[in-house]
Amino acid sequence: MYTQSCGMRPRTVTSSNVQRKLCNRRCRSIKLLAAVSSDSTLAPADYTTLGTTDVRVPVMGVGAWSWGDRSGYWGYGREYGQEESRAAYKALIHSGLTFIDTAEVYGYGKSEEFLGEFMREQATKSPGSPLPIIATKFAPLPWRFTSASVVEAAKASLARLGLSSMGLYMQHWPGFGPQYFFNDAYLEGLADCRQQGLCQAVGVSNFSSRRVKQAVKLLAARGVPLASNQVQYSLLYRAPETNGVLEACREAGVTLVAYSPLSQGLLTGKYSVGSNKPNGPRQLVYSDSRLREVEPVLGAVKAVAEARGKTMTQVALNWCICKGTLPIPGAKNERQLTEIAGALGWRLDEAEVAELDAAASRVPAGLGFPAENF
Repeated sequence: MYTQSCGMRPRTVTSSNVQRKLCNRRCRSIKLLAAVSSDSTLAPADYTTLGTTDVRVPVMGVGAWSWGDRSGYWGYGREYGQEESRAAYKALIHSGLTFIDTAEVYGYGKSEEFLGEFMREQATKSPGSPLPIIATKFAPLPWRFTSASVVEAAKASLARLGLSSMGLYMQHWPGFGPQYFFNDAYLEGLADCRQQGLCQAVGVSNFSSRRVKQAVKLLAARGVPLASNQVQYSLLYRAPETNGVLEACREAGVTLVAYSPLSQGLLTGKYSVGSNKPNGPRQLVYSDSRLREVEPVLGAVKAVAEARGKTMTQVALNWCICKGTLPIPGAKNERQLTEIAGALGWRLDEAEVAELDAAASRVPAGLGFPAENF
C-alpha cells in the first residue's frame, strides 16, 4: 500500500530515503447506503480501497471540518456560510470526489447535519447520481466508557446524516486521562458497529504505530479489519514517515488517510510574510516566522507547479497521493473544491517527488496533534 507509484518503480517509503531527498436532533432518514457510482468522472487509477476492505473510494477525499463550524476557527458565519458549503458539495459530486470526511464534533454536529441535508436534496433533485461515501468519527468523551457508547454515538451520527449505514466509522483520537483505560472498549464498539451494519468499515485517527498494531490485533479477533488510520501528513509534517506510523500501516494493510495535507493552507501559496492573515485562531499557523521557515518548500512546490501548469495546492496534494496516502483537503466553497479536484488525473514523476522531498527535509516540522503520541 505504501509505495511510491507516480511514474516510477514502486519504492517503499522509509526514513532513510526520506532523508536522502454534538447534537442529538434526529434527521429524516433517506435510507441510502452511500457508494461510488459507476458513472463517476474519475479514471480507474484514481480509485483505491480502504485497507483490506471492499470499500472503494477515490484516492483523495474532501474534509468537511469547516462546514457549519461553530468554533470560530474557520470563520463560518463571517467569511462563508451554508450556501458556500452546499456549492462545494455539488461541485464534489460533479467532480467524482465522493469520499467525504466529517465528525460528530465538527460544528458540534452541524457538519453532519449539513451533509444529511445536502444528500437529501441530491436524492430528490438528481436521483441516480453518485452518492458520497461518508466517513465520520466519534470522540472518546469523558462520559463514554463502554462499547455501547460507541454504538450510540454511531446511531446519533447516522440520524444527523440521514443514513442507515455509513462508509467508514472511526475513533477520532485515542482516549487519554480517565478515557485511557477504555480504549479497548472503544475498539470493541467499532467492531459492534461493523457487525450491526451501521458502517461498512472501521478506522482510527491519531493513532501511534503501537496503537495501530494493537487495534489491528483486537479487531482481527472480532473478524473485522482495521481499514484506516487518519493522521496529519503533508510536505510540512512528515512525522508518520519517521515515527513508525506509515510503516505500521503499510505492514498491516491499513490506509493512511492524510488530514491537513495542505498544512491548513500554508502550502497553497496564498499567504506570505507581511501579507494579510486569516482571522481568528488560524493566525497562529501563519506567523511570519513560520512563513520564513517554510519558504524553501513553498519555492519548490511553486517551481513544480509552474512547470506542470498546475497550482501549488494541486502539487502538494498529488505529492501525498504519490506517497501512498489518501489526502482529505478541506473545501469551504466551489472554487476551492474545483481546485483540489485538479490534483487528480495525473501524477508527479520520480524527479519531482525527490525535489520536493529534499526541500521538505530542510524545513522544521510543524506541530502535531499531541494525542498521536499517547
